[in-house]
Amino acid sequence: MELAIATAIGVLAASGIYLLLRARTFDVILGLTLLSYATNLLIFASGRPVVGKPPVLRDGVAHTLANYSDPLPQALVLTAIVIAFAMTAVTVVIAMREHADLHTDHVDGEEPDNEKRRGGA
Repeated sequence: MELAIATAIGVLAASGIYLLLRARTFDVILGLTLLSYATNLLIFASGRPVVGKPPVLRDGVAHTLANYSDPLPQALVLTAIVIAFAMTAVTVVIAMREHADLHTDHVDGEEPDNEKRRGGA
């Protein structure tokens, strides 16, 4: 289980960083989203999720950490999801405005010239 979660975090983080380094606005937005998913998984996995143990106190069960899972990472991930959604919405609005003003979706605001890419004069 730990290997699967660690692999998922690594793949999401690597994909997010790769997309962040692309020159298109949509790729950057998608990269930010994947990076936030990787961060959420990392926070959730740091709380050592345990199957079958409740995160809230119950009557008749001793109040020790051996009987319960930690509810703090779950609350942090829920908060991070809301913040990531708001950040994505703001980024999409900024990208739409940039596209309307500059008529391009490159992050630097200018289309690459085909002559420059081919190495011609």
